Amino acid sequence: MPLEHINPDTMHSNPAFSQATLVSGGRTLYIGEQNGVDEHGAIVEGGARAQALQALDQVKRLLAAVGATQADVAVLRVFYGRDVELQDIMSASMEAWGPHPTALTVVQVHALARAGALVGIEAIAHLA
Repeated sequence: MPLEHINPDTMHSNPAFSQATLVSGGRTLYIGEQNGVDEHGAIVEGGARAQALQALDQVKRLLAAVGATQADVAVLRVFYGRDVELQDIMSASMEAWGPHPTALTVVQVHALARAGALVGIEAIAHLA
């Protein structure tokens, strides 16, 4: 197995994420920050939840472009604006991402680089 999720019994466990992910062999795909934008680059309407769903869909499309899925993702990084409810993003993530717990970093930022962006999501995937 190229990806091994590390969740020791001696540490807190959460079904939504892994504490660490061990990657062995293969290639690595680095996905830069994805914002909730449509195919024309316009910010999607509907707030942080809609933007998170769109950004995660883009991550999944980038994975598919190289024959990968969410199961190949070693780590997700979620950045969100200071006026955003984290629960909106996390519920969208559970819906869009499915049962693929991975190492996760969530960071609240003053603002994202793109005007109107409320959420940014990066990923690193391991390809066998």
